[in-house]
Amino acid sequence: MSGTAEPASKLARLVGPAFLTALMLVLLVTLGVWQMRRLAWKTAILASIDSAERNPPVPLAPGVPPFARVSVAGVLSGPSAAYADQVNDTPQGPKMGSQLLRLLSRPGAAPILVDLGWVPEGVSVPVSPGVTTVVGYVRPGEHPSWKSAVDSASSRRFYTLDPGVIGSALGAPVVAPFTLVAMGQVQPGVYPQPADALPQPPNNHLSYALTWFGLAFVLVVVFGVHVRSILRA
Repeated sequence: MSGTAEPASKLARLVGPAFLTALMLVLLVTLGVWQMRRLAWKTAILASIDSAERNPPVPLAPGVPPFARVSVAGVLSGPSAAYADQVNDTPQGPKMGSQLLRLLSRPGAAPILVDLGWVPEGVSVPVSPGVTTVVGYVRPGEHPSWKSAVDSASSRRFYTLDPGVIGSALGAPVVAPFTLVAMGQVQPGVYPQPADALPQPPNNHLSYALTWFGLAFVLVVVFGVHVRSILRA
């Protein structure tokens, strides 16, 4: 009887660790698979950015993908807004400034929020009269998170590039769901200073996936060692 009870007792001691190990294993593998999917998504974005860098801008069309380089004609009008805080070098030395945001009105279409480039604090940039053609890239809309700085709609200073929120503060309740980031050659002392290249988002998802899968493997090994020690006791 005691001989039969001893193996049963050992198996009972493994039930709790086995359940916790299985639960953690599912979680770790799920995180690894999620990172692999993110890897495919980020790789596609980087390929799109690379293609946009190598090809001339195209006219803006419905359904344009993120980070595509496009050309849009319209009229810059209304008040401006400031986005983010950034220190850049100027001919007078480093200065604090922000990205200048304006609305680009188009006939028969929703206005587009345009990031015209960096401007030092205290520098006024007049609005260009008439039709303006803006060449830039499409930046997807953002939404604030718990760690985002607080926007100030009353002073039109924003830290999250949400076209809907910023458009409303600029007097346009309906705007395109993206921001057009102007591109061009940066000239010292000339403002606003547009982006001179497309962004290159980091792609660390493969290392993250290998980390989660590696932890899953270590978990299996540790559980195997634990099972062996129990059964041999």
